[in-house]
Amino acid sequence: MSMRLMQALGIAGLTPFIAASLGVMFLDDLLLALSQRSFLLYSTAILCFLGGTLWGETLPEPTVGQGAAIFISNGIVLFAVLAMLTAQPLLAALLLMLGHLALLWYERQLPHRAPWYTRMRSWLTFTAVITHLMFATGLTMRATS
Repeated sequence: MSMRLMQALGIAGLTPFIAASLGVMFLDDLLLALSQRSFLLYSTAILCFLGGTLWGETLPEPTVGQGAAIFISNGIVLFAVLAMLTAQPLLAALLLMLGHLALLWYERQLPHRAPWYTRMRSWLTFTAVITHLMFATGLTMRATS
């Protein structure tokens, strides 16, 4: 897959984060509920997808030292699901945000990452984190009004 295509897909992948977080801040009733659920489900899906990429990196020839990546991959998925099971939107969003940051931190420790990929993942993750903060702000504003 080309670098430009990966960048385009990464940027396009921010659209649901941005749209749903704005929806939580500015919409009401059914659209608010849809935005809230969509944001949390999408964040969970993306975190699980990114965790799964660690598993995929160990194929087709697992090497010594890759066991940690498999455990991290599975742990990220379990963490994301547990965040959703809290049934508390604000807590779930903050936990998912921490999951995204933790996965980025782990990936940045891996020696075989292309510099352009590390820059792209950093930028995309920090943008996603901002949308999680927007989501949390929207929920908090609604709770206090």
